[in-house]
Amino acid sequence: MHEILTGIYRNKIFMTTLAAWVIAQTIKVTIGVIRQKRFDFRWFVGTGGMPSSHVAGASCLATTVGFNYGFSSVYFALAASFALVVMFDAQGVRRASGKQAHILNKITEDIYWQGRIDEGRLRELIGHTPVEVIVGFILGVAIAFIAQ
Repeated sequence: MHEILTGIYRNKIFMTTLAAWVIAQTIKVTIGVIRQKRFDFRWFVGTGGMPSSHVAGASCLATTVGFNYGFSSVYFALAASFALVVMFDAQGVRRASGKQAHILNKITEDIYWQGRIDEGRLRELIGHTPVEVIVGFILGVAIAFIAQ
């Protein structure tokens, strides 16, 4: 078990990618505290918000793989393709799910005030705006550059 943990710790690509995710989540929490004037732990483990930590991690992974194995390697092609899927999903599919949750919450609220139903609210902040994705991408690439 010790060898496994040591191997993970020594894996520069993984540790740099993890650092990009942690930094992006920390920025997200800091922005939330400044805006809301309170701390909510769910901001650190949740999805959505500025910047996209998913995109920061995926773009950092692709960039770090490119630095280590070459930008013409199959490893970079795989990591970059993965990053593109993450970016598309972050601002496309998950964003649409968040909009649907917002509409369903409004419908549920309207029904509730008419005395017909009392249901829990759906999570609305699921996806990212294009700007949040772009900032996450830039942050991930910058962290990969700094880590080199």
